[in-house]
Amino acid sequence: MVDHEVLYVFCGPDGGHGNALGVVRDGAAVPAVADRQALARELGFSETVFVDDAERGVIDIHTPTVRLPFAGHPCVGVAWLLGADRLVTAAGVVGVRHDGAFTRISAPAAWAPPRTLRQYGSAAEVDGLPVPPPGEWIYAWAWADEAAGTVRARAFPGRDDGIDEDEATGAAALLLTAGLGRDLTITQGRGSQIVTAVRDGGLIEVGGRVRRAV
Repeated sequence: MVDHEVLYVFCGPDGGHGNALGVVRDGAAVPAVADRQALARELGFSETVFVDDAERGVIDIHTPTVRLPFAGHPCVGVAWLLGADRLVTAAGVVGVRHDGAFTRISAPAAWAPPRTLRQYGSAAEVDGLPVPPPGEWIYAWAWADEAAGTVRARAFPGRDDGIDEDEATGAAALLLTAGLGRDLTITQGRGSQIVTAVRDGGLIEVGGRVRRAV
């Protein structure tokens, strides 16, 4: 097994939960795309990141089945791990800001992979949803408190790759924030937290807490 670290990204206020992320710091140890894909599948996390140049922040992101030009929770996690002030993804340069307990990344909504954003009438409805059959990437959400900008969400990737539900998803939060045009605090999964903000220049900022697996 190639050396790798495991982080939890978008942890809740108490430091719990968060979405697991595999990070291979020595990307040169797995140079071939096919081998990276195989390792991501073997690790079984929703995403695994390969660091190709730590100083410049060059990274490569894989799910168990596909390579992604950009994704939120991998960028937030590896930015925290490297202490980077920017990242270079296949989609472009991602801005990074470290703000106390939060690591925040900025990117345009156009970089986020397509998701179906499906609004429900209440947080309780979202809580009660069964996992849908594979086929469509669904971000189910409802206002917890619309005036306060708080949202309850769950994410169903629908890829049939063993990840039936994503605990926390930065790209979907980015798309939701862009669609609503306002800053949000999102509680997702079992208790993960994502904070977002609309920034100048068509950018959306997505942030959260990160911790190492114990």
